[in-house]
Amino acid sequence: MGKLESYRDLEVWKISMQLAREVYQITEGMPKHEIYGLTSQIRRASVSVPANIAEGYGRNHRKEYVQFLGVANGSLKELETLLLLAHDLNYLNDITKLMSLCESAGRLLTRLRQSLQRVMDSH
Repeated sequence: MGKLESYRDLEVWKISMQLAREVYQITEGMPKHEIYGLTSQIRRASVSVPANIAEGYGRNHRKEYVQFLGVANGSLKELETLLLLAHDLNYLNDITKLMSLCESAGRLLTRLRQSLQRVMDSH
């Protein structure tokens, strides 16, 4: 694996950006009366994942980076919950792909956090 030039080189960031794009597309079909409610919450949670990965990457200390990755993971779990609720309310039909992207992003976030933690623990 080559040297990372930017957070944009991180696979977890790329997947979470894809997730956010797809969330925006799928929520276009949600009821208009939810635009300021559930639709807005789903979209904000989806954007929070890559945004926190990027913000953490830009921090000066690994400890801060790990904290931001934790926030990203929390937003990811929030997003999963909101997607399940929207599906249960029959606002979204098939969330299989979105849930799969959430799982992939979650696994990658966990690995990245563990790897950063190991580096911090070894110093």
